[in-house]
Amino acid sequence: MTGAWWDDDDALLGAIKVALEAAEDVPANFVETGKAFFAWHDIDADLAALTYDSASDPLAGAGTRADPAALRNLTFDAGRLTIEIEIIGDVLHGQVVPPQAGEIEVRRADGTSHPLPISDIGYFTTAAPEGTFRLYCRTTGDIVVQTNWITL
Repeated sequence: MTGAWWDDDDALLGAIKVALEAAEDVPANFVETGKAFFAWHDIDADLAALTYDSASDPLAGAGTRADPAALRNLTFDAGRLTIEIEIIGDVLHGQVVPPQAGEIEVRRADGTSHPLPISDIGYFTTAAPEGTFRLYCRTTGDIVVQTNWITL
C-alpha cells in the first residue's frame, strides 16, 4: 500500500509552508475589505442594491465639453427607499427618495463610521470617503437601509 503525500510529514510541512507564504502575499487592505464584504452588521436593514453608476455608463459623459467635471452619480434602490449620491470633487451629496429626515452613517470597511443628519427634504452631504465604504440609513419613518460596498 502506497501512502498519500499527506502521510509524509516532510511533504505535509512543505505544503503548509507554501500555503502560509502565499497567505502572507495578500495585501492587508485586501483581506480587510474581503472580511467587511461578508460582515452583516444589521440584520434588520434592507439592502439597497446599486442600480446605476455613472462610472460604468458609456453615455454618462457624452455630449459634454472636452474637460468633464469630476462627477460621479450612484443610485441605490431598496424598494421603499432610494438613495442617490453624487460625488463632485471631494464632496458627497446625497438624497433619499421619498424625501424624509433621519440619519445616515458612512461606514468604512475598517469598522469606523461617521453619522450625518438627513434634512427634512432628504438631503445630506459630507466629505467624499476614501477607500471602501457603505451607507447605512435610518429614516424618521422607521425605514432602515444599507447600501452595497462602494469604492470611489
